[in-house]
Amino acid sequence: MGGLIACVSLGPSTPPTRYELQADFEGQPVAGPGPALVVAVPTAAAGFDGPRIVYVRRSHELEFFSRNEWVDAPARMLAPLLVRALERSGRFQSVSEAGTAAAAGLRLESEIVRLQHEFTVRPSRVRLTVRVQLSDVASRRVLGAREFETVEEALSDDPYGGVVAANRAVRRVLDDIVAYCVGSTE
Repeated sequence: MGGLIACVSLGPSTPPTRYELQADFEGQPVAGPGPALVVAVPTAAAGFDGPRIVYVRRSHELEFFSRNEWVDAPARMLAPLLVRALERSGRFQSVSEAGTAAAAGLRLESEIVRLQHEFTVRPSRVRLTVRVQLSDVASRRVLGAREFETVEEALSDDPYGGVVAANRAVRRVLDDIVAYCVGSTE
């Protein structure tokens, strides 16, 4: 006769605390003289492609907070932020997410290479690395590719401190990506 395995609950399960990537933008979208730009759905490297918040205590070992997570995969949260940042530059006729009916002259692809809260130093810090590729849609020619990385110190050594630092990092990387896209089309 086989053994019986029972699962016993020792109390109510606490739902995880969920956070979102955010970036504040001033002003309204501004149509510019440049081409229309479509932002492809961002991707993420293995380990960074889900809603779990990654932290690192030693090199090459990814760990995940058990009671804290993103509301969605960071790559999916990045797309609308890219659109909002690029459309406020005033350099593109329009900016839209892939899948819309808008015809575009340029396409921006992006990948989150790394988004991790690092406890290898004190105070802890968040590292965000995003790789982008800008292409001409009609000719399918790559205009350029670049990797952007920023490190932001966390104000506290806990998940919330990391989330605040991650949002600062996202804003800095967005500014760098906008400058790169504008410079690549001049």
